[in-house]
Amino acid sequence: MIEKKDHRYVVVVPMLIANAQGLLQAGRALLGSETAVEITIDLDQVNDADSSALGVLFGLLRTAETCGKRISVANPPPGLISLAALYGVSDALPLA
Repeated sequence: MIEKKDHRYVVVVPMLIANAQGLLQAGRALLGSETAVEITIDLDQVNDADSSALGVLFGLLRTAETCGKRISVANPPPGLISLAALYGVSDALPLA
C-alpha cells in the first residue's frame, strides 16, 4: 500500500474508502518507526482518490505531530486538490 523510499512514503494504491483503513494503519506504522523528522508522502502513483483520502492524510498529519515529525504531501492528484477545495481544507494540506 505504501512503499518507503528513504524519507519518502510512496502510496501505490488508489486512495479510496476500501483502502482507507489499511493506508492509515500502514502510514502510522511507518511514522512510528521513522527516525527522520521531515517526511514526504508522495501521491504520484495514486490514480484515483475519494474524500477518504483527505481523512487518511489528516490522520497521518495528526500522528506525525504526536511523534514530533512534519509531513509534506507531494504530487497530489488533481481530484484530491479539488476535493480539498470543495471541503475548504486546502490551506491545511501541507503541499510540497
